[in-house]
Amino acid sequence: MARDQVDMTPIETREELVAWFEAGSKPRSRFRLGTEHEKFVFTVEGHNPVPYQGRRSIRALLEGMQHLLGWEPIIEDGNIIGLFDVTGGGAISLEPGGQFELSGAPVETVHQTCSELMAHLAQVKEIARPLGIGFLGLGMTPNWSRSQIPMMPKGRYRIMTAYMPKVGKHGLDMMYRTCTVQTNLDYSSEADMVKKLRVSLALQPVATAMFANSPFTEGKPNGFLSFRSEIWRDTDPDRCGMLPWAFEPGMGFERYVDYALAVPMYFVKRGQHYIDVAGQSFRDLMQGKLPALPGERATISDWANHISTIFPEVRLKRYLEMRGADGGPWRRLPALPAYWAGILYDDDSLEAAWDLVKNWTAEERQKLRDDVPKLGFAARVAGHDVLHLAKTTIALAQKGLARRRRLDAGGQDERRYLRPIEEYVARGITPAEELLEKFHGAWDRSVEPVFTEYAY
Repeated sequence: MARDQVDMTPIETREELVAWFEAGSKPRSRFRLGTEHEKFVFTVEGHNPVPYQGRRSIRALLEGMQHLLGWEPIIEDGNIIGLFDVTGGGAISLEPGGQFELSGAPVETVHQTCSELMAHLAQVKEIARPLGIGFLGLGMTPNWSRSQIPMMPKGRYRIMTAYMPKVGKHGLDMMYRTCTVQTNLDYSSEADMVKKLRVSLALQPVATAMFANSPFTEGKPNGFLSFRSEIWRDTDPDRCGMLPWAFEPGMGFERYVDYALAVPMYFVKRGQHYIDVAGQSFRDLMQGKLPALPGERATISDWANHISTIFPEVRLKRYLEMRGADGGPWRRLPALPAYWAGILYDDDSLEAAWDLVKNWTAEERQKLRDDVPKLGFAARVAGHDVLHLAKTTIALAQKGLARRRRLDAGGQDERRYLRPIEEYVARGITPAEELLEKFHGAWDRSVEPVFTEYAY
């Protein structure tokens, strides 16, 4: 999430929380798509993590970007921790280990997302080059140990860093050693949200396989194609996963509110200050009974921030967030919004995708999600392997994008952005398997060449 919400309107009832989600519904004419991507920042010399402070630093990068773009700085305790584009709505933010994130503006077409990405990369390289800094498009850092990675000066990350080891084995790896690309899409009503949530949850492992790009840990193959996806399996069971209840009768905004209320909080923010309430209940905050803040009542900001600390495979905010894909080289990034917009923003493709997944059981969906990090396209569900599902769903995305008919200046529609993933599907291998082939072949069992071949 790019920056914390500021809306101090008090919230007193569950109905107000439901209404908050309902307010996200938009007419189809106002549907937008947003793309967020993270990238590792490394020193060109030595391929090391980049610290927050100093001449060659994350801070210098952000300050340079601020001067170049004129975006509004996001400051916490005197430190610049991000930038916000007041006019367009995009933002640059830092993940816990200094991963550099562009949260793209909500735009109408994949062409615009692609232009935004190209502009961002040109800008960021202009600032980074003189600093001797590079950017890597991978789902997990290929060689750094956790102890090597600096911690960014953000209060919410201090709280999460202390809490993560209490609830799962891999939470700190998730925070400090992974990168993702996500796409955010709108819904027109509660029923539309439910259908899109169900289809995208069921198919999220297919996207995980198509974008799998994290086969190395600390310089060696880790036995997985998407170790980033495996990490999420043991991060925090309270706030991650496939949301099996979303497929049950009665699913809607209320059901998601009840789920979110049951997820323990991380923090409450007052002014610039983060108050550690890790493990405590949002319900107690609504009733003024939170041990850390006696008598304090919940606000809209508190709710929006709490929602941003829940990490299922697809997250409901006031839009739907696809969370299954590993970060990758920039050419592959627009393929994710193209895939999901092609399926979810076209009625016929959405219906066909629902027909494909609607008879899968919760156990089948879970097994698919558990198997994909290791098996990729070879994982199976309901008699089909994921490679077959990838081909089938890409065809649905193609048709959906063709019917959308959003043309660029050259008269081309959005289907061309699917090409990078189509190429892997045609070869029957995931991006991670290509990396492993190089590691065992041309790279002579070293991950170092990744810093040149997969750098932005």
